[in-house]
Amino acid sequence: MSDFFKRLTLKEDPSIYEDKDSHLVRVLTVKDFLALGVGTIVSTSIFTLPGVVAAQHTGPSVVFSFIVAAIVAGLVAFAYAEMAAAMPFAGSAYSWINVMFGEFFGWVAGWALLAEYFIALAFVGSGLSANFRGLLQPLGINFPNAIANTFGDNGGIVDIVAVLVIAAVAWLISHGASGAAKVENILVVLKVVAILTFIVVGLTAIHIENYVPFIPKYHVNPDGTAFGGWQGIYAGVSMIFLSYIGFDSIAANSAEAKNPGKTMPRGILGSLLIAVVLFVAVALVLVGMFKYSSYANNAEPVGWALRHAGHPIVASVIQAIAVVGMFTALIGMMLAGSRLVYSFGRDGMLPSWLGKLNSKGLPNHALFVLTVVGILIGAFCPFAFLAQLISAGTLIAFMFVSLGIYPLRKREGKDIAMPDFKVPFYPILPALGFVGSLVIFWGLDIQAKMYAGIWFAIGLVVYFTYGMHHSSLGKKFKK
Repeated sequence: MSDFFKRLTLKEDPSIYEDKDSHLVRVLTVKDFLALGVGTIVSTSIFTLPGVVAAQHTGPSVVFSFIVAAIVAGLVAFAYAEMAAAMPFAGSAYSWINVMFGEFFGWVAGWALLAEYFIALAFVGSGLSANFRGLLQPLGINFPNAIANTFGDNGGIVDIVAVLVIAAVAWLISHGASGAAKVENILVVLKVVAILTFIVVGLTAIHIENYVPFIPKYHVNPDGTAFGGWQGIYAGVSMIFLSYIGFDSIAANSAEAKNPGKTMPRGILGSLLIAVVLFVAVALVLVGMFKYSSYANNAEPVGWALRHAGHPIVASVIQAIAVVGMFTALIGMMLAGSRLVYSFGRDGMLPSWLGKLNSKGLPNHALFVLTVVGILIGAFCPFAFLAQLISAGTLIAFMFVSLGIYPLRKREGKDIAMPDFKVPFYPILPALGFVGSLVIFWGLDIQAKMYAGIWFAIGLVVYFTYGMHHSSLGKKFKK
């Protein structure tokens, strides 16, 4: 039994990752990471979740849910910033936890993030599709149900728009991170302009009575979830947290960062701060324009609110920019997800061909697998189903990273370089990040937890039947 536990807790030498990732080209700057972070965090969710969560759980107090979720995300982001500055490896939490706690725990964290990227990719693709079709409807253009909806949803067979956009972004990324980052930078600026325009125009259509009561009285929804009161705000936090997970996508690309010790903390913390301000502002304006119940089951509430407030042209322009801007989230997720899949292949945890780079130093085998799985999920799984499943795996990875700061501090300046950034108020903040992530995880609905449990059960089977026998660490252990 002691040998078995020793095998599970074998730790990778950080110098091995430095050597393995040295073939990735370091081309990304602070500007690129800010664009990647804002582009990924401020994704489909800013145009959908404020209305959906307000209708289902919180009413106008949705802004409190966004703020509480942002505080927890900020605590974790500090830990991410120190980890990324100390260990700028591909794979983010998977690689860090492998070094800090051992292979098995690294696999659990990485498998959790893999669910995030597979599902978030499909989630963004589905949201982009819904907004694109909403944009075309005023022009009298309607897609047949068979190619507008996911399989089994209102006569749907495949969401063809989701398929096409995911494939298009994969093609762009397959030509290199630098080119994708340039496109990302332009689209993020457009998207932020669209968001600011919505805020300015929406302010002219606010009705103060829509904010009363700001925290509705608590009651239980027909599906058993909470609405109103602090219980509803808590339920909203667990649902909203997926809005802030995008900073992991920055860390996953740290092996391609110029001067990562300074670039990574600035990119991670800066993009999160920008995102929080935008989310809170959009949520406040949206619930002020119409009563929160108007946004129930609405996949494109921002465009809907503008059209019904008498601004159809502004709605169309903003929604057009928003649809284009959603490509930024796809770029960020696909860059990060492909680097995570690459890192699994790099270490032999999944088939080694996934860890191979092409002649230009790009992990396109991993990108291909991520794209295919994302297309299958996005084309065939309903939008609402995807929205509730993303947070669970990510929160588990966040807990690992927060705890990982403690063993990291003991090794900084020894086998790990002393980073340019450290979590302030150590050892308190890492503990708060762990507790906050645990509390939010506990608040996820039972279905999200159940599917997360199924995903981890599959992960354990993969690890014990394949990963631990084929990993580079496993081969060293046998010797």
